[in-house]
Amino acid sequence: MLTRIAVGEPGAGPYAVAVDAAGVAWITLVHSGQVARLPPAGPPELHDLGNPDSRPSLLALGPDGAAWVTRGGDDRIDRIDGTHRSFPVGGGPYGIALGPDGGVWFTAIGADAVGRLSPDGEVALMPVPGDSGMPAMITAGPDGAMWFTLNRGAALGRVDTAGEITLHPLPDPGCGPVGIAADNDALWFAEIGAGRVGRLVPGEAPREFDLPDRAARPHAVAPDGAGGCWVTLWAASALAHLDERGTVTALHDLGEGEEPHGLAVAPDGAVLVALESGHLVTLR
Repeated sequence: MLTRIAVGEPGAGPYAVAVDAAGVAWITLVHSGQVARLPPAGPPELHDLGNPDSRPSLLALGPDGAAWVTRGGDDRIDRIDGTHRSFPVGGGPYGIALGPDGGVWFTAIGADAVGRLSPDGEVALMPVPGDSGMPAMITAGPDGAMWFTLNRGAALGRVDTAGEITLHPLPDPGCGPVGIAADNDALWFAEIGAGRVGRLVPGEAPREFDLPDRAARPHAVAPDGAGGCWVTLWAASALAHLDERGTVTALHDLGEGEEPHGLAVAPDGAVLVALESGHLVTLR
């Protein structure tokens, strides 16, 4: 069953979503400079970031319940947990994830770099080898390192906690990887330019799975907790599920023009999708 709830004012642009252990959802509103907090019961609570042009993009939730948010419009990362702190980081931050070392790791699209924000606010930017790779999303991998996608570089990147970066090129130079997320065994990633979803067990070669609609432009992925994953199909305005073998086992039409981007799987198995058209959809 699909349910939807409006988030923010019309045009606010829900973009990314994350869910904590208590079932509280956080959603970035990329066009209004806000972040919404949606408890399991009750209306959304809006947190204004102080700049309507801040373009809050992706977010990550810490073990303490704090939400960390990248602001690509003014080069900052914010921490929200009842209080609100903002850190200048530079470089056009986009992807974000909490690392096993206690740091907040992020991609810096404008600087072609991966960054780390330490608990005391110190920022380090590590340039990605090569030219104009365009680092996009980032996640903590099952091997204790951070992994990120290089959209223009057609590669996955691995950065260890010492800051050493290794690139893993993908076979198709036009595949354009964007979304990436990990379960206990592997990394799932979306190839927006090729209409594929990939799975990589660290130390092995990647496996790539063609979607039925190669023009669907897959954007974000989220492991399902059972070996498979969910993926948003931006151009097809749909949500798909793949099992561990890469077989599409479900396809849900979200409605024409809804622009699905971020998604998350809640502790109870519900799948949440942020629609830039203005809604948060929940699939149960």
